[in-house]
Amino acid sequence: MAASTERVTEEVNGDSDELQDSDKSQKKSAKHDSGASDLEKVTDFMEEKEIRPTEFFQGALSVLGAQRERDLAAKREREVELSKVSIKKDDVELIVREMEITRQLAERKLREHRGNVVEALQSLTD
Repeated sequence: MAASTERVTEEVNGDSDELQDSDKSQKKSAKHDSGASDLEKVTDFMEEKEIRPTEFFQGALSVLGAQRERDLAAKREREVELSKVSIKKDDVELIVREMEITRQLAERKLREHRGNVVEALQSLTD
């Protein structure tokens, strides 16, 4: 019973709370210090390295360059194909007059639609 009365007396006087608070603060500071020391260990082993283009990056760049070349070649081939399509001068002038667009755009649309005026006009209105 004497121990329980001392505990009650300590709790009433606030001695027990002060002991618990000091224990908690010591544990928190110990945890904080250990984290800082762990961080220092990690940074001590890390060396600064120069970032250099590796073979992987060079390979990726060459693949992208090759893709760009294929796209350009396909575009050139498409332009050659479109230039072979015959269109009527009257159709071009009709589209230029009715749609109020440039002659180059009217010719392009006609060539894309193989000289079909109706399809060319529909594509311009959509």
